[in-house]
Amino acid sequence: MLESKASYIALAALLLAPPAFAARTLHFVEHALTDHTLDLGAKGDSRGDLLTFANPVFDATNKQRVGGDQGFCIRVVTGASWECFWTLILKDGQITVEGPFYDAGDSTLTVTGGTGAYAGARGSMVLHSRNAKSTSYDFTYHLL
Repeated sequence: MLESKASYIALAALLLAPPAFAARTLHFVEHALTDHTLDLGAKGDSRGDLLTFANPVFDATNKQRVGGDQGFCIRVVTGASWECFWTLILKDGQITVEGPFYDAGDSTLTVTGGTGAYAGARGSMVLHSRNAKSTSYDFTYHLL
């Protein structure tokens, strides 16, 4: 009977353990070509407006397209920040993020999960604008 209990405990520990995932940093460049804002609040920039996008994503050298992203953001603080949810889509899997996108300065979002090669992903993603027109962004994923 003890051997059976020990086997069940060992099996339960394996099933409850988080998936094995190697910590790493990934860097991509997004080209913000499709961003579209739907004015849902008061006229102009206001709380409740919706930003949607589905953009191409390139490698760290910004030369080879490696995938795309798609998602949406809701304006929460006029002239200051959006709350965003999106998926980075690569050939070997997907990574999802959620968090604030600031109008000025870098933003850090939470990695909420992944699929394929990124199953079990967690950590953070730093978003940095590459130019004043906000047409290109660095995405640096710090996966744990």
